[in-house]
Order: sequence, then C-alpha cells, then structure tokens
Amino acid sequence: MVDMGGLDNLIANSAYLQARKSSHADSKQLQRRRRTLTLPGPQSCEQLRQAPPNDFHSLCEQQPIGRRLFRDFLATVPAYQEAVGFLEEVQSWELAEEGPAKGSTLQGLVTTCAASPGHPHPFLSPALVTKCQAATTEEERASLVELAKAEAMAFLQDQPFLEFLASPFYDKFLQWKVFEMQPVSDKYFEEFRVLGKGGFGEVCAVQVKNTGKMYACKKLDKKRLKKKNGEKMALLEKEILERVSSPFIVSLAYAFESKSHLCLVMSLMNGGDLKFHIYSVGEQGLDMSRVVFYSAQMTCGVLHLHSLSIVYRDLKPENVLLDDLGNCRLSDLGLAVEIQDGKPITQRAGTNGYMAPEILMEKASYSYPVDWFAMGCSIYEMVAGQTPFKDYKEKVSKEDLKQRTLKEEVRFQHDNFTEEAKDICRLFLAKTPEQRLGSREKSDDPRKHHFFKTINFPRLEAGLVEPPFVPDPSVVYAKDIGEIEDFSEVRGVEFDDKDTQFFQRFATGAVPIAWQEEIIETGLFAELNDPNRPAGCGEGNSSKSGICLLL
Repeated sequence: MVDMGGLDNLIANSAYLQARKSSHADSKQLQRRRRTLTLPGPQSCEQLRQAPPNDFHSLCEQQPIGRRLFRDFLATVPAYQEAVGFLEEVQSWELAEEGPAKGSTLQGLVTTCAASPGHPHPFLSPALVTKCQAATTEEERASLVELAKAEAMAFLQDQPFLEFLASPFYDKFLQWKVFEMQPVSDKYFEEFRVLGKGGFGEVCAVQVKNTGKMYACKKLDKKRLKKKNGEKMALLEKEILERVSSPFIVSLAYAFESKSHLCLVMSLMNGGDLKFHIYSVGEQGLDMSRVVFYSAQMTCGVLHLHSLSIVYRDLKPENVLLDDLGNCRLSDLGLAVEIQDGKPITQRAGTNGYMAPEILMEKASYSYPVDWFAMGCSIYEMVAGQTPFKDYKEKVSKEDLKQRTLKEEVRFQHDNFTEEAKDICRLFLAKTPEQRLGSREKSDDPRKHHFFKTINFPRLEAGLVEPPFVPDPSVVYAKDIGEIEDFSEVRGVEFDDKDTQFFQRFATGAVPIAWQEEIIETGLFAELNDPNRPAGCGEGNSSKSGICLLL
C-alpha cells in the first residue's frame, strides 16, 4: 500500500527545496515577470517630495537603497569621495584581527590625517590635524582616529547631504520609496509547505514572485485571534519586529492581510532550531565551539532588544534558528514586551524551565535580567542536552520545576562543561537579578566574560566570523507535514468595524529596511536602475506607476 502521508511530504519537500534553489534571478518565469516591471515615474513622487525628508541616519545609513544612492552621489564629488575612502579605511582598521598588521593600519590612518599643510583634508579640522602630527603612542592614535571618524561623518551630514537631497540620486530614491509603498496581498507570494504551527495559526514557506526571495510566513487566523483576545499580542509582536534591526534577530519584511488571516512575512531560517540540533542530530548537546558561537550571537540579539527597551521573555533553544550559513537568530517575539518609563513588569510570561525566579515568585516584578537567566538555561542545555533543573524527558510538575528553580543551585555533571562554561552559567543563573551577569551594574557586559575569549564581537556583528557548522542545503529541518496538526475551524465569530480597523492597522505592507535589502540582494535594484534596460511590457503609460504590474 502507498504511504500517502509520506508521498505528500516528499512532494512538499521537493517543491520547497526546488524553490530555494531557484530563488535567484535565473529562472525563466522570474525573468519574464521582471521584464514587466518598471519604476514609478517622477510625477508619482510629488506627495513624498513635499514631505520633510528623513534624517541623515535613517535615509543614508539605515535604509539600504538610501545608503547605496548616497554613496553613488558622493562618488561624483572628489572631496566627498575622499571622506568616504577615509571612513572605509577606518572601518577596515576597526574590523581587523588583532596583531601587527592592525597597528600598521592605525599608523597609516594617523599619517593620512596629518596631511601636509598645502593639502589639508576638507573633512578634518586644523586642530585635529595638528594633534595627529604630534601623536606618539598607540592609545593617542586610536583616540584621534575616532575623533577623525566623527568629524568625517559630521562633514558628510552637512553640505553633501543637502546637495544629495537636491540631486537626481534623491529623485531616484523617492521613486523606489513609492515602489516600496505598493499594496501587498497573498497574490504577491507563492506558498510552499507548512514549517510549523503556533497558537494562532501555521508558519509556511513563501516566495516573492517578482524577486524569488524566500521567507517564512506566520499566518494568524483572524477568527482565532478574536476568539482568544489575541489581537493586542499580535499587534505588539508586529510593532516590535518593525523596530528591530539586527543580524541576530529575525527580520520582518511584510505585514499584510488575506480574507482569513493576518500575515507576518519574516526571515526564512533553513537550518532548523537549536533544540532540533541539540536533541536530534548525533549525541545530545553541541560541541563547545558551537555553544560559544551561538551564545555570542544570542547575547548580541538580547543586547539589541534591551537597547530598544524590550524584554524578550522567551529565550530558549527552540526559538533560536539557524540560517543557510550557520548563523543564528532569535525568533518568535510573541511574548516580548516594551518597558514603559522604566517601570518593571508584573505579568507572568515565559516557558517553564527557562523562567527566572523573579517571574515565578508571587507578587514580584521583573525586568531585563530575566533574559540573562534564560541565557544561562540555554547555554547549559546546549552543553548538557538537558535544562539546568530538569533531566531530559523527566516527568516533573510545573510546581516541582518552579521550586527547583527557586531553591536549587545548578549542578554540572556533564563532562563537556569547561570551567568557563560553568562560570558563565553560574553567573547567568544567579537567583537574584542584582547578582546576575548582565545586570550587576550598568556597564555589566556579558560579552566581556572569558567564556567568549575566542570571539571578536565587532567582526561577529559584521558577519566576518565563520560559523563552526553549516546546515546541509539538501535537508528540510522541519517536521513532516503529517506531524503538524491542522487547526480546527473556528465557528461563531463575526467581525465588525472595529475589527476591520484593527486589520488595516496591522496590514502595513513592506517594511523598508528588509524590503530594500531584498531588492538589492536579488538584483532587482540594479536591473530597474539600468539605463540600457530594454523597454518591457510594463512601460508605455507614464501616468501609471508600474506598481500594479506586481499584482
């Protein structure tokens, strides 16, 4: 007899893997679609032009297309290009491996700053040039280069930025912004297999039809949301994801609605979650090189959330996902909450086995330190293949686990624990927040712990550290579709005007940074900007923006 469930899974996986392989602009169907696309004309940008322009940081540093076009503009003015070249040299020095070569680069930068009197740099003050000429120690040189970097940035934010706003390069940016603001619906995507399920719906793989980019789509059932009063939580997760911009946290690219669902389209992490790798690949637990690497990236992700006044509240290996290259990102910010005016949180939330003592205690409030406790639990689990207060597959009640977390000290019985791993776990798992690593004082930075002595954090954040493990591209790191339970139909729920307003507030379309990264990464930016591009069937009527052709 044919195993129809197994056949369905094979077909779903094959289609999904094929889509991942053809996600570049090389398929004939994708090329045909792209030939119909065109940027909206300048006349469609008038409303945007009348609005105040973005500040320099948002327009020329955060937004990828804005950054690219500002760089293109600067390249047309030699004095401005000189400042860009200097800043690139400074960045190379900052990201260089420690050693003699880095010292030589620093010396070269100071020599560049100390230009001859007849050839002063337009972006440096005479006072700073004089100081650079007199610098003798490495500490002095490093300090002066930082000052020179600040002056070069200030220079670019002044007259060059104003000239950019009056240039054709900014006109082109506005065209791309109008393109970015197009309506988004389920017709924008091709849907593939289900990857998992959450409390309000399933997560499936999708592909943007016009770029080939693959994403994960979290589909929230509208009726289920209303029945379970989950609207506020869904909107909070969406708004937090919009604010986040870190290589160590999943990115939100689109938020839209279909007839039955609210959809969050996010980074597709093909390598599976850390829980899968801890328990389902080889022996339980991970090699220490992987534990250190993932912990470093998780720490950077948590620090980014805290810098935005956000407490994660659900850090655990199951919520840490690997991408194609083996880098990890925090996911599922459904329980994340923003600290308002520095006030602590009182509502209990989290996952049993990872919740800090202050969450479990009656009538207690808590704040950022709970995430560091969960970090300690996660590091312990990656090393030992079990959580600190519960053996693997041990049956234990919530109350027993709570009492163990509140009263028992952590024990290290697994042979894989190094002294550094034991120490960082003890510090993260301190019972009181005031004694916990990351929250003992304002400047308490977990990245400085000797557990991370092999990690160069500036290079890690720049994506220059090679992951110790790369997922197999021919494997689908997800449950078989037959193992993912279907949701039952929700009955007896009707929508009113208030619901419609909520759906519209949620469905805001493309998220600028992630969308612009997609456009550049998939080659569409270069293609539509090419002045020699042959006219496609999408052109011809200059009164239409060409956006409709996407749908």
